[in-house]
Amino acid sequence: MAKINLLPWRETLREERKRRFLALMVVVLIASGGVVLAADRYMRGSIENQIARNDYLLAEIRVVDEQVEEISKLQQQKTEIQERMSVIQNLQGSRPVIVRVFDELVKTLPDGVYFESLERTGESMDIVGVAESYSQLTALMRKLDGSDWFAEPNLRIISAAEDEEAFSDTAANRFNLNLTLVTPEEPSLDDASE
Repeated sequence: MAKINLLPWRETLREERKRRFLALMVVVLIASGGVVLAADRYMRGSIENQIARNDYLLAEIRVVDEQVEEISKLQQQKTEIQERMSVIQNLQGSRPVIVRVFDELVKTLPDGVYFESLERTGESMDIVGVAESYSQLTALMRKLDGSDWFAEPNLRIISAAEDEEAFSDTAANRFNLNLTLVTPEEPSLDDASE
């Protein structure tokens, strides 16, 4: 006789498929939860690592900024010291110059010309004096112009001197002139050997 299965096999198959589907869903949920958790931990670790790197870089930047500030202060101090040294060297170098300027003034001064005042401002010198005649004043201007220590003598004022300023019976002339001080260059070894 033929066997007839009257059991609800379709229901059983459907139930079995449903259980498998639910089990698969649970496994997928657990696996996806694990993947999400692992990705979250990885991202948090990466973020913490990057934050640590950033903090390290910021600390190093602060150190470098302090070093740069210290270097700029040292450079400023160096510049100030160099300026002071330059001023001191210029003062030491120009100390004998004033003696030579006075010596040169005496050499250029012709007889009958007298200086009343000398005023130096930087590289400029104003001279007020009295000359017995115009020819002596002209000789003074020529000698000043020919000197290695003076340049551009400029006679500003010539006037007749008052009676009490006269040197003799001849009329004296008061003058005011301006000139530029020049430091002559020392002859080099090549020039000296020729």
